[in-house]
Amino acid sequence: MKVILLERIGKHGTLGETVKVRDGFARNYLLPQGKALRATKENQARFDRERANLEARNAERKSSAEQIKVGLDQRSFVVVRQAAETGQLYGSVAARDIVDILAAAGETITRSQVNINAPIKNLGVHEIEIVLHADVRATITLNIARSEDEAQRQAKGEDVTAGAREDTFVREVGSVLDDEGMDREEL
Repeated sequence: MKVILLERIGKHGTLGETVKVRDGFARNYLLPQGKALRATKENQARFDRERANLEARNAERKSSAEQIKVGLDQRSFVVVRQAAETGQLYGSVAARDIVDILAAAGETITRSQVNINAPIKNLGVHEIEIVLHADVRATITLNIARSEDEAQRQAKGEDVTAGAREDTFVREVGSVLDDEGMDREEL
């Protein structure tokens, strides 16, 4: 389906371009969200009449996004979650959790603005991209740890799961040796 874009849409095009997109993308996202019009002569004439207003609205959204970026970019947030000794979370940190964390910090972000491919399932420091506008992106850091103390150690670059992995290995080797009837001191 051919549509006239009313704002910049990722890889598809910019304001005023007539582009061909998949029918489902147009019907289910672009048209209901008011981000595009069907490419007809009437809609092209309507777009030409309203172009100045659309450009002004887009510029206003972009400047608003840049103001939000100033307060959000390069901020770090500590997330305390329960996890196994190996660093595997008993759950995950998903986009909705990130939105809640930012809301607690006074930032208003929607789930669709959080650019995360899959939920985070491990302890550690993770970089998350927030798409505030098609042209404006901010990056935040999530420090996911079991406690505040552990988060401080992770921030310094320590691997908080290294000791746990060594302990687990020693226990596993010890249980194998015990099953074989060998004395640990023979090794």
